[in-house]
Amino acid sequence: MLYKYCQEHNVPFKKTGKWVVAQNDEQAEYLRQLAAHCADVDVPVHMVSQKQAKHDEPCVQAHAVLASPTTGIIDSHALMSALHQDLTERGADLAVGTEVQAIHRDDTGGYGVLVATGDSDVPYMAVRAASVVNAAGLWADRIACMLVPDDHEWHSKYKLHFAKGRYYLHTNSSDSPSISVQRLVYPVPDKQITSLGTHLTLDMGGAIRFGPDLEWVSSNTDYATDGGEPIKKVAAAIAEYLPMIQAKDLAPGYTGIRPKLQLPGGAFRDFVIKEESDAGFPGFVNLVGIESPGLTS
Repeated sequence: MLYKYCQEHNVPFKKTGKWVVAQNDEQAEYLRQLAAHCADVDVPVHMVSQKQAKHDEPCVQAHAVLASPTTGIIDSHALMSALHQDLTERGADLAVGTEVQAIHRDDTGGYGVLVATGDSDVPYMAVRAASVVNAAGLWADRIACMLVPDDHEWHSKYKLHFAKGRYYLHTNSSDSPSISVQRLVYPVPDKQITSLGTHLTLDMGGAIRFGPDLEWVSSNTDYATDGGEPIKKVAAAIAEYLPMIQAKDLAPGYTGIRPKLQLPGGAFRDFVIKEESDAGFPGFVNLVGIESPGLTS
């Protein structure tokens, strides 16, 4: 569906495909289980033999490979521009630079939303809506909890924890082996699925980058690129599937922050998309912990 939208709205994309690569028998079994799950939900994947894998991606090392042929990359800025144009043509208004200050359920069954406008002449504005979609990303838990008292379960149920991820650019030093990869490459995730591992991605120009790594942070505005794992340790993790990589071939790029519902070190918790009639708020939709499906890092 997204590919069709991109074609219709001239948004650049490439259907690169993706490999998830295992380095031992235990990880290979995970790939087989993942393939079975994908079959259950009609996601096209297939196992790739070691001989075929070495032919297709000679720089990649793998004991077993699960291929996702429909995975691709997209020009995210062009996508946002297309969505914005699409919305405005349908009568929507985009109010950037505004901040929600409060939300309440009003007497008519709808919602009153107070926003700070950033305009000194009209610093606040009240908006009434029959329905509200809380898609506030790193701030979604705070927006949700504006509706409820301090002892409500949402304060713990929807509390977000922040996982900063750094991306590293492949600089390809002149005295380093040449590395060429045609598709995205992901290692098998850790058992708690706190991270999908430091994987290889491509940009629209074909340049290689690696990431994100994982650092739990207390602030959802901490985008500093310093800190994190030593670059030699990052290179060692990448070298498990791309053995020619060297630490000198990596340079810090940028960071993103993923909003997670699970505690650091805790069991995996998936994101939530829920219309909250059961909690007494019909027409209010919470999207909380949207990390991998959203534009995060």
